[in-house]
Amino acid sequence: MRYRKEHKQATRQRIIEAAGRRFKRDGIDSSGITTLMKDAGLTNGAFYTHFTSKDELVATAVADQLQTQNANIVAQAAPGRAGLEQIVRWYLSAQHRDSPDEGCPSAALLDEIRRCADPTKQAYTDGVLVVIDGIAARLEPDDPLSVRTKALSAYAMMAGTLQLARALADRQLADELLEQGIHNALALLGVEHQHPGALN
Repeated sequence: MRYRKEHKQATRQRIIEAAGRRFKRDGIDSSGITTLMKDAGLTNGAFYTHFTSKDELVATAVADQLQTQNANIVAQAAPGRAGLEQIVRWYLSAQHRDSPDEGCPSAALLDEIRRCADPTKQAYTDGVLVVIDGIAARLEPDDPLSVRTKALSAYAMMAGTLQLARALADRQLADELLEQGIHNALALLGVEHQHPGALN
C-alpha cells in the first residue's frame, strides 16, 4: 500500500513538472490535457486520478515552478549583496533568455496567469512572494519586509526585460538589453557592481 501511495505521488509530480515546462514553452491555453499527459508519458485517462481539472494542475504547476526557482536559484545564492548580484545575473542571462521552458514562470506566463481563476492567482502570489522574500532578505537582512515592494519591483523589471529580450529578432540588441537590465536592476536594489561588461 505504501509503495502504491509513493508511486502515485511520484507520478503526480512527473505530471506537474512536465506541465510546468510545457506551459512555459507553449502557454497555458495552448497546452491541452492530451499533450500534457503525453509529455509525462501517461494516458489521458490517468489525468483525473491526480487532478480534478486543468485549472487545478495549472495552479499546482505554477506553484511548483516558483518553488523550484526559489530552491535552485534564490536559496543557492550567497547571502547579502553578492547573492543579489548572482540572482540578477542568472535571471538576465542569455542562457535564461534562450531556455524559457526551464526558466522563470513569471517571464513566461504572467499575461496568462492574469486571466486565470483566483486559485491560480493565489498560488502564483504565494510562490512569487517566497522568491521575493529571498531577495528582500539579502537586500535588508534585519527587516526584509521593509523592502519587499522594492524587491518585487526589481523582479517585475527583470521579468519584463527578459520577456522583451526573448521577443527581439535582433540578438545583439537582446544581449545589450539584458546587460542594461542587469545594470538597472542592481541600481534599483542599490548594489554596487564592477564586473566586466557591466554598463556604468
